[in-house]
Amino acid sequence: MPQRSTLPIALTVAGSDSGGGAGVQADLKTFAALGVHGISVITCLTAQNPRRVTAIEPVSPRMVRAQLEALFDELPPRAAKTGMLYSAGIIGAVAAFFEDRSKAGDAPALVVDPVMVATSGAVLLQPDAIRALREQLLPLATLVTPNADEAALLTGRTLRSLDDLREAACALHGQFGVAALVKGGHLPLRDAVDVLFDGRRWLTLRARRIRGVSTHGTGCTYSAAIAAGLARGLTLVDAVRGAKRFVSRAIAASYRAAGHDVLHPLHRLRAP
Repeated sequence: MPQRSTLPIALTVAGSDSGGGAGVQADLKTFAALGVHGISVITCLTAQNPRRVTAIEPVSPRMVRAQLEALFDELPPRAAKTGMLYSAGIIGAVAAFFEDRSKAGDAPALVVDPVMVATSGAVLLQPDAIRALREQLLPLATLVTPNADEAALLTGRTLRSLDDLREAACALHGQFGVAALVKGGHLPLRDAVDVLFDGRRWLTLRARRIRGVSTHGTGCTYSAAIAAGLARGLTLVDAVRGAKRFVSRAIAASYRAAGHDVLHPLHRLRAP
C-alpha cells in the first residue's frame, strides 16, 4: 500500500448556508482546495438562497460546546475560524471553550470573522451579541477580519478611505490586542484594498476589482483561507497574503448556477 499523506486540520465554527455559497459550505470547500482537512461546528441553520435569508434557527450553546469537545478529543485543529455566531449565548460557549484551551496551553490560532450582516442585508448577529463578541471572543483571537461596515460598528468610526481602514485596524489592535485585517472591498475605491496591522507591521493588500460579478461568501472564503494557511504553518503575514490571492482568484473564476454568480473556491479543479 502506498504511503498516505497526513493533512493538517482546520476548524470552522459557523452557520450553514443552504444555498452553498457562504458559511460552513464555503469554508469546507476552501479548506479542501488549500490542502487541509476541514472540520466544522454548526452554530445556526439558515434557510437561504443567493437573494435572501428567510429563516434562522440557532443551535443551543450546549450543543455548540459538545461539538467542540468531540472534535478536539480526536481531531484537534492547528487553526480555527469563526463565522456566523448569531447570539450572545453561542459566543459565550465558543469563547469559554477557547479560553479553556488557552489556559491548557493548546489553543489553535483563531481567526474571528465578525459576521454581522449578510450580503442580502439579513442581520446575522443579534444586537446584544455584539457586546459578547467584543468582551469575550475578540481578546482571544489571533486575527480579526471585519469588512468596512463591521469595523465601523466595532470601532464607532466611519470608514470611507484607505486612511480610514488603517485607523480602524490600529483602533481594533488597541482595543483588543489582536492583529486586525480591515477589508475595503465594499468601499468605492478603484482596487479591492485591505489593511493588516499586527501591532508592529503594516501590510496593504491590493487586488484588481472584478467588475460585473456579484457573489456572497467572499468574507467566509477569505477568513477560511487564512485559517488554512495558519494550519499549514505559514506566518500570519504569509497566510493573509496567500488568502488575498486565493479569494481574488475565486471571484475571478466565479461561475453561474441557476442565473446566480457563485464564488469558486475550488477553481483549481476542473470538472470531468
